[in-house]
Amino acid sequence: MTVALMWEARAVPGRGADLLAWAGERVRELPGSPVRRETFRAPQDRVLVITWWDAPYDAELPELPDPGGELTARPVHRWRFESLETG
Repeated sequence: MTVALMWEARAVPGRGADLLAWAGERVRELPGSPVRRETFRAPQDRVLVITWWDAPYDAELPELPDPGGELTARPVHRWRFESLETG
């Protein structure tokens, strides 16, 4: 089974590049090796990181931490999804 972990944060205005750099460093430091990882940015200084893991849905998996109040405008949002076959 493939599990996708999504992590999304919104930076304090003007700190989007700092948050993006912070997330990039942290995703490379995760223990273990995800099957895939991808980082996105969006308007309003939002950063999204998705990691895919070959694991059961309820497995204990490494997640990105909270970056702290100096970088974020609101609490981090996290979601966990199970990949389904398409076709």
